[in-house]
Amino acid sequence: MDQVHVIRHKVLVDGCSQRQVAKEFGISRVTVRKYVEGAAPVRQEATPRARPVWAKVGPRIEALLAASKAWTGGKQQLTATRLHELLVGEGHQVGASLVKAAVAEWKRQRREVFVPLTYRPGDLAEVDFFEVLVEIDGTRRKAWLFLMRLMYSGRDFAWIYERQDQVSFLDGHVRAFAHFAGVPARLAYDNLKAAVVRILVGGERTLTARFAALASHYLFEPCFCRPGEGHDKGGVESRGKAVRRQALTPIPSAPTLDAINQALLARMDARLATGRDRAGETIGTRFAVEAPAFRPVPRPFVAEATTVVTVSPRALVRLEGAVYSVPCRWAGVDLIARIGAATITIVGRDGTPVQHPRQRFGQRSIDYRHYLPELAKKPQAVRQVLPELLRDLGDPFPAVWAHFHAAHPAREAARLFAKVLGQIEAHGLAHVAASVTRALADGTPVLLALRPTPAAAAAAVVVPPALRDLDVPSGCAADYDGWLTQVPA
Repeated sequence: MDQVHVIRHKVLVDGCSQRQVAKEFGISRVTVRKYVEGAAPVRQEATPRARPVWAKVGPRIEALLAASKAWTGGKQQLTATRLHELLVGEGHQVGASLVKAAVAEWKRQRREVFVPLTYRPGDLAEVDFFEVLVEIDGTRRKAWLFLMRLMYSGRDFAWIYERQDQVSFLDGHVRAFAHFAGVPARLAYDNLKAAVVRILVGGERTLTARFAALASHYLFEPCFCRPGEGHDKGGVESRGKAVRRQALTPIPSAPTLDAINQALLARMDARLATGRDRAGETIGTRFAVEAPAFRPVPRPFVAEATTVVTVSPRALVRLEGAVYSVPCRWAGVDLIARIGAATITIVGRDGTPVQHPRQRFGQRSIDYRHYLPELAKKPQAVRQVLPELLRDLGDPFPAVWAHFHAAHPAREAARLFAKVLGQIEAHGLAHVAASVTRALADGTPVLLALRPTPAAAAAAVVVPPALRDLDVPSGCAADYDGWLTQVPA
């Protein structure tokens, strides 16, 4: 190209003739004229150059690439090097560079072209789950990050769950809509099992019953990506990676998962004032424009799964491989259980709910207050479960046990403590706790303090006013003999 520049300069600037320049450089005048007429002359041929090797092997390359979908899959894909080996094995005389160029051109022609999208306020949010690591009370475990991203403003809602199931998926929506104080018009998803039962032709989907109920409750339009095309919702995909690397590195640690979530959510909201788009606007400024376009949030959707459970003879219920206790009077009956994202609620036949923290597979949640009627009759069982029982009863009952144990052997102390448990079942936990607290403070014997006073017993019997002046004469044995001998007319 340096020679082209010199030739053009001599002819166009210095005024030399093309014949003179051609003679000086020892090239044809036709070449000089091409350089003068075009700054970057391109070789032009009257007919395309012959490609004898490609003419022989080209159709075979095209056929192998087209048929490769039938005998490749996943990460076991056909490479240009392997294709060259196959062609050589078939007896074709072809170079590796030609095969690589053919494969590159074949892929280029089929490569997807991405459309630059624009977003309108309140129109679209994208949702996804991401696997993360957390450290809860010193134990590192796998968890799942629910992320909803508003595509116009760029504001995010993030919440970490113990498991990636439908209940957590629905609960994430409820929390996100409440946090944004509004509902976008459309939400984009992968074809995850929590939302989709069957993929139909085009963009149609058969939705799960609970997800359909959620969409109907909040009146948003669910949109789904093409199967296997995660980049259809690239906004939340890229944001999820950023959250893992920025907000969750180093691995978050706290006594509870809720504490980790509160810290994560505060960090997401801190970006309202610091995060900026290409035009320099903050996320908070764009969200202020987007918020009025949201639909109002109705009453919260109940993000729970309902099932029927049978209570075992031990007053235990098994759900998803975990065990939960219920009041012992419910043993052997069928009950309704509601499975939430973090809690399990078991409802008795009288409508009384019993709630437990949701446990992992193989774990147990036992509240020994459910067994007070049985423990009141079984002092040996009291000794067996004493630490857990005192934990569940709370103050002042550890002090009551210490008082009994200081004055009596363990066996007798358990018998006395069982009597206290019987009073709890008869009169209620709050009443017994107040009574024993006063007894420990003033030195009154605990069991004596729990006995009802005569005045209290008399006051407990209330006679209706209409019966207070009624005089009922006492009968005698002769009256009964007379009644027995009477023959009805």
